[in-house]
Amino acid sequence: MFLGPSVAALLLAATGCSSTDASSSVTVPTPSPEAAAYCRALQKELPKTVAGLDRGDTGTKSELTAQWGGGEIVLRCGVPRPEKMDDPMAKGTEANGVNWLLEQPEGAGPRFTTTYRKAYVEVSLSTAYAHDASPLAAFGPAVRKTVPSSL
Repeated sequence: MFLGPSVAALLLAATGCSSTDASSSVTVPTPSPEAAAYCRALQKELPKTVAGLDRGDTGTKSELTAQWGGGEIVLRCGVPRPEKMDDPMAKGTEANGVNWLLEQPEGAGPRFTTTYRKAYVEVSLSTAYAHDASPLAAFGPAVRKTVPSSL
């Protein structure tokens, strides 16, 4: 299970100092038809605001992507299962009833991917959120409602 120290401690340990925004370009995932159906349902339930940021257009014209604050927070649904999930030492957290794997891409803000769900939902945060994973809580209700648990 991907539960560990506090989110702040995880992010402090995993984050370097960088100003690069990983959400500046959004790649549309290519999920299975089953996962795509969950993603379409999720799209309809996503919040209009997250962390005080308004939802905007990713420019992809895809139901598999969403963003808030001009790309400070980017969601992609139907991403492949991260290889890091095979690592028994992988770090993660729980936010509002959803488990998330933490990854820290070099030169970017933190990236979280749902675990124990029938479709993988990825949320990338800009470096402005290097030490703050609180935006994840906003996605909990929508993910729980639309993407069934795989347990």
